[in-house]
Amino acid sequence: MSTITFDTHSFVKKLKAVGFSEEQAEVFASEQARLIEDNLATKKDLVELENNLQRDLRELEYRIIIKLGGLMAASIAVVATLVKLL
Repeated sequence: MSTITFDTHSFVKKLKAVGFSEEQAEVFASEQARLIEDNLATKKDLVELENNLQRDLRELEYRIIIKLGGLMAASIAVVATLVKLL
């Protein structure tokens, strides 16, 4: 996963400006940074996900085509058998 830049120093300064203690601001900032790093998707992550989805869809399409072809062949065989019998 790509690294996301989060300015913890600036965030701590802003928190202190609105009444957080130094310790509270630092703990909150470090947790924010951890959450962002662990859970936020980057453009690279989204492109990789899109590529994986496209690949999976192509594979699914091929499997469906093969199954439909098999069903068509079986249907033709059944019709041909019925024509011979009748």
